[in-house]
Amino acid sequence: MISRFQWLYQGLAALAGFFIFLTLAIEIAIIVGRFANFQIDGGDAYAGYFMAAGSFLALAATLRQGDHIRVTLFLQRLHGKPRVYVEIFCLAVATLLSAYFTYYAGKLVYDSHLYHDISQNTDATPLWIPQLSMAIGLFGLFVAFAEELVYVLRTRRLAKEDSDELARTE
Repeated sequence: MISRFQWLYQGLAALAGFFIFLTLAIEIAIIVGRFANFQIDGGDAYAGYFMAAGSFLALAATLRQGDHIRVTLFLQRLHGKPRVYVEIFCLAVATLLSAYFTYYAGKLVYDSHLYHDISQNTDATPLWIPQLSMAIGLFGLFVAFAEELVYVLRTRRLAKEDSDELARTE
C-alpha cells in the first residue's frame, strides 16, 4: 500500500529519533556532571520529556512499518472475507480509540496552557510543551489507522497483503 501521508510518518519518525538522541545526550551530560561535580537542574525531568516525545512521535511510523506488536493468533487462522471483516473491525476500533486519545491529549495541552500548569520538578517547565509531542504523536497514529482503515474498506484487501514486506511481529 502506497501511503499519501508517508511524509508525515517519516517526519514524525525523524523527530522521534532526534528526541531519543536528546535523551542520550542529556543522560551523558548528567553522568559527566556527576564526575565533574556539577548538577544539571531538571536533567532527569528533561530526559523523561525527551523519551516520552520520542516514544509518542514514533507511533505512526512504527505502525506503518508493521513494527507494532499485534496478537495474530486468532487472525492468522482466518482467510478471505472473514479475515478482512475482522481486520476492518479491529482497524475501526483502533481508529476510534486513537481519535479519542488524540482529542483528550489535545485538550490536556490546551488546559495546561490555559491554567499555566508547570512541572513540580526544579525545572518548572510549562507542561503544555512536553505534552504537545504526545498530542502530535497520537494524531499521527490516528492518521495512520484511519488511512489503513479507508484502504481496507475501499479494496477489501489487507494492506499487508499488497506490500512485499510482511510485518516483522507477526
